[in-house]
Amino acid sequence: MMADNPRINELRRRIDLDPASIAFAALAEEYRRAGFFDEAIATCEAGLKRHPSYLSARVTLGRALIETGRYEDAREHLEFVVRAAPENLAAIRGLAEIHNRRRDDEFKSRNQADTPVAPPVADTPIPLAGRDPALEAQVHALEAFLHAVERARTDVPAAF
Repeated sequence: MMADNPRINELRRRIDLDPASIAFAALAEEYRRAGFFDEAIATCEAGLKRHPSYLSARVTLGRALIETGRYEDAREHLEFVVRAAPENLAAIRGLAEIHNRRRDDEFKSRNQADTPVAPPVADTPIPLAGRDPALEAQVHALEAFLHAVERARTDVPAAF
């Protein structure tokens, strides 16, 4: 299946010619988009050894780690990005995705009933490594937004 993807093939060829190339980030993103999460993770990890401050590669790594359920590893990389670039929306969305998936997983494990019920909104803040005030402010803003969305979802009467 990967052999049929000309973009992946071209990026692999570029990296074979120049192993220090930053094209690893684009290759990892293509792997991630194609659903090859393990390949995306391995590609990012190898490339980040040479280019540890390449933020978009860390975002790709975080997003691939989320898809494999490695939330804590993903959180570390995404928080690294937000500390370096507080306006990085992809990293912020990734952190919010981790929060939502953990909350949904918790809800599913507690509620095995067939009746659809909206999951509860977490009242506790997301624990942040290093307690960075700027990062905490952004996460709290996202939590408030998610709380408002959740309230709106549960306050709407069923029309069907």
